[in-house]
Amino acid sequence: MTEKHFIEVENDEEVAAVHHEADSDKWIFYCHGFGSDKEGSYVERCERAVEEGFNAVRFDFRGNGESDGDFVEQSLSSKIDDLEAVIEYFDPEEYVLFGSSFGGKVVFHAATELEPGAVIAKAPVTYNEIMGKFRSVVENKGEYEYIDGKPIDQRFFEDFDTYNFQEVVDELDVPVAIFHGSADTTVHPEHSLKAVEALNTNVMLHKLEGEKHSFSGGAEQKMRNSMISWLRNNGFS
Repeated sequence: MTEKHFIEVENDEEVAAVHHEADSDKWIFYCHGFGSDKEGSYVERCERAVEEGFNAVRFDFRGNGESDGDFVEQSLSSKIDDLEAVIEYFDPEEYVLFGSSFGGKVVFHAATELEPGAVIAKAPVTYNEIMGKFRSVVENKGEYEYIDGKPIDQRFFEDFDTYNFQEVVDELDVPVAIFHGSADTTVHPEHSLKAVEALNTNVMLHKLEGEKHSFSGGAEQKMRNSMISWLRNNGFS
């Protein structure tokens, strides 16, 4: 069973969220990448989570999908605010955060303020230098449109630079699982290896050989299987 919710965040804006219901007190909240949305693979990820006994929620950050707002107005802070509003709305007893690509950056920094039981990231943005190409274009041209119709400008980096992954290293104390393709040229896997070596908590890095930033169907299935096994091994049963 699924139900769509429109959740108020701020300035009379709302984000669209879909709850895939399970008969349990365990939840997973899924955060999409930089300019994508809650559809596609997130539907199947949520369906798999329900099969394993987890309530699952997928939602659109503002400026994406069915949510309000203009993309250019959004930032890492606004995305964290969106995630916090969605979690507060459903008010789970126990939950896990999942973030893909820039959504990984969101869940890592949000987790230092929230109380998830675990963090899972797929090809996550961790260290700020990963966004260096975007920054260079913004500095030279005033804005960068990595995805058609979804530009960012200097305001994005003014906010972005207030965050540092070292804060995550210093404060995060829950289990972490990272999945990364060895052939990823969008977010290079070396960044995930560096993060794993730095984090002071229980961390698993699963490198998928030959996979790029977008996983093949087989790799996606491997990630879901490994993710569920890892959650079970870390007490989410």
